[in-house]
Amino acid sequence: MKKTFGGPALVLDRADINTDEIIPAKYLTEVTKEALRPYCLEDLKLEGFDAKGEKLRNARVVITRENFGCGSSREHAPWVFEVNEIHTVIAESYARIFRQNMFNCGMLAIELPRPDIDALIALELESNGSIDVEVHLQEQKVVARGNGRDVSCGFEISPFDKALVEAGGWVEYADARY
Repeated sequence: MKKTFGGPALVLDRADINTDEIIPAKYLTEVTKEALRPYCLEDLKLEGFDAKGEKLRNARVVITRENFGCGSSREHAPWVFEVNEIHTVIAESYARIFRQNMFNCGMLAIELPRPDIDALIALELESNGSIDVEVHLQEQKVVARGNGRDVSCGFEISPFDKALVEAGGWVEYADARY
């Protein structure tokens, strides 16, 4: 499946969102990625957030704070985003294993400094909770639009991680080269 990057953003203005909040451990016995779909962010405690709401269903990008994906090391956390068509997470920082699992699945884990995250969150607030994010992988730039205003931020990605994303993930990358 060809992944697209960008689209409506879901802002989770909290640090240290862990893998148990992303996909509760009780669902780790599911045998397909698709079976995880309805449980995305089910246990996330954040004022105003509704795990069954339209905002999450429509989201294609998550914007959040530092240390995203901390906790247990499991591929299920990126998988639940993948089956919900959220292929881009933008955060101040990530737990190392979560970040690499995102790239291994052919998805983007974009790191931005706090002032850029603050600007994206402020734009979302100004825009009554509705912003759209464009991701320009080749230029390594994100552009968020809302309320008639744009916020543009550059990001760094290693050539290898970029190659994983462009290939669609680790398996596709390896199949094309080995």
